[in-house]
Amino acid sequence: MSKGILYTVSAPSGAGKTSLVSALVKSSPEVCVSVSHTTRPMRPGEQCGVNYHFVSHDEFTGMLSEGAFLEHAQVFGNLYGTSQKWVEDTLKSGLDVILEIDWQGAAQVRKLMPETVSLFILPPSLSALRQRLTGRGQDDESVIEARMNEAISEISHYVEADYLIINDDFTVALAQFQALITSQHLRQSSQSERHAHLLTELLAK
Repeated sequence: MSKGILYTVSAPSGAGKTSLVSALVKSSPEVCVSVSHTTRPMRPGEQCGVNYHFVSHDEFTGMLSEGAFLEHAQVFGNLYGTSQKWVEDTLKSGLDVILEIDWQGAAQVRKLMPETVSLFILPPSLSALRQRLTGRGQDDESVIEARMNEAISEISHYVEADYLIINDDFTVALAQFQALITSQHLRQSSQSERHAHLLTELLAK
């Protein structure tokens, strides 16, 4: 069985990252999403173990001291981290894994696992980004302004990613995301591992 591929997907808040990843996973059973640990409060409609593993600050720092995280970061005063053991075990099982993390976390993952494929998702404009953040109806104006300011800083890190998708038309963006996943499995190295027996037969004479 060939090993799965690890992807990091980063984007400013409101760019549509979570919606795109969710739609991709629904259409691609060979791809799954890592469920991160976080100290931030649970939002309405979220479930522990589904959206995030919601833990206390003490629990998180305890895991951090034990070296349990592949990457970790502080965002808007909250801590986020990805279980290294879960990621490694899942990749060994043959499944692709997507990490929905910010640019800081993506940089940490690339250092530890250079073969990681990184994707950055951008909104079509800042006005569209503001509209999406306002449309959530979950944050007041001061929080939205803070997120807009942070977004401008985050957007500058798109140059660190391997691939870039502009999420203007959701259907187009999803098709591009699916094409990216497919293309990685068509790499010579991946195909050679997956079809080793066939290649041996083809070169037998």
